[in-house]
Amino acid sequence: MGGDDPHIHVESKVVRGVAAVRDMMASTFGLAGDLPSRIATGCGLRAPYAMTSPRPENVTCLACREYARLEHLRFADELERLGRMPGSTISTDQAKLAADRHRDLAKRFSAAE
Repeated sequence: MGGDDPHIHVESKVVRGVAAVRDMMASTFGLAGDLPSRIATGCGLRAPYAMTSPRPENVTCLACREYARLEHLRFADELERLGRMPGSTISTDQAKLAADRHRDLAKRFSAAE
């Protein structure tokens, strides 16, 4: 399935994943679009969608693990800034809770396999 590449990767939009958007559209509107057969990964390759995972425990490509770690840390910082903005639709506590979740994911991506 992965050709010469036996590794499991993360998609380049690990924080805002294609599958998550597809699931939300399906549950909201009853529409389910096809997932792409190959997607851009965190390490810069194009891999079959079936050879990707958002779960840290499944990702075996070290470059993708580091990419996902940095993306989750960046997104956590972004969430905290959003929670502190005047007129924000999420409270500071909600933003901190979501940021903590992404920091935990970043920590899991940095953990040795």
